[in-house]
Amino acid sequence: MEQVIELVNLTKQYGEFKAVDNLSLSIQKGEVFGLLGPNGAGKSTTILMMLGLTEPSSGSVKVCGLDATKQPVEVKRKVGYLPEDVGFYDELSGFENLLFTARLNGQSDKLAYGKTSELLNKVGLGPHAEKKVSKYSRGMRQRLGLADVLVKDPEVIILDEPTLGIDPKGVKELLELIVRLSKEKGLTVLLSSHHLHQVQQICTRVGLFVSGKLIASGDVESLSSQLISKHPFLIEARVGGIQEEVDNDKLKEKLNLVPGVKEINLLAEGLLHIGCSMDRTSEIAQAIVASGAQLTHLSKKTYGLDDIYQRYFENTTSHEVHQSS
Repeated sequence: MEQVIELVNLTKQYGEFKAVDNLSLSIQKGEVFGLLGPNGAGKSTTILMMLGLTEPSSGSVKVCGLDATKQPVEVKRKVGYLPEDVGFYDELSGFENLLFTARLNGQSDKLAYGKTSELLNKVGLGPHAEKKVSKYSRGMRQRLGLADVLVKDPEVIILDEPTLGIDPKGVKELLELIVRLSKEKGLTVLLSSHHLHQVQQICTRVGLFVSGKLIASGDVESLSSQLISKHPFLIEARVGGIQEEVDNDKLKEKLNLVPGVKEINLLAEGLLHIGCSMDRTSEIAQAIVASGAQLTHLSKKTYGLDDIYQRYFENTTSHEVHQSS
């Protein structure tokens, strides 16, 4: 796969403070990648280095094969950037603002007019094209911002906290719009956010970013393996009717025949924890019954980003307390 964004040992230091600490990350063409971390983690600083708007203290950053530090103008031609707060001319209409951006990018009036109308329709602002931006809601401004970054036909779009201050319905619509546009145009998307659920909804891969460091990256399944559990699914079962060791052996034998079962732990009072690489709840129920045991309880636990995020911070906090004591 083609690497569109490549960060190698990227570091940004202000005096003794490291805003970004030895960050290495690759993002492939066509990915929707989520950079997830709390406010102050260094996400925005990383984005500024990708755009050539601030120089790294050390390390390298390439975007679309271009060195962002040495070729910042060329990078900006290929990248659309939607900052946390989008600036528009409030007394101009949405159409006029977008038309102005198209002209700034060297497009002829004929092309600019056509593209402006097309993009406003694509982001759902067609009926509001002639309305002054001062009358736009926060969600409408973000939609206009998305159209604005698409005017120059970028290969990559970088979105920094794009849903901030938008109501839940507007968030859902904006996220769906981002996914649809990325697929239609074959775009690579980097979404920076501290909202776990939103990132989990649309991103193909996620990087967890804490105190300037990337602690893990991958899809949710692989993140759970790295940070929480060896297995992304945990099936909890309680069984009865097992009196002798031989029954336990038979139960394990039946469960081990279920594809995806990776680990079986027999706990006290007939409680079983079964680690799986995929959801095999119904097959596990059948295997328990086939072993001759009575199934009295069955539940499934999957690890989402919320579990991963919270578990990591619990570990970090306890580690820091231990270190300081």
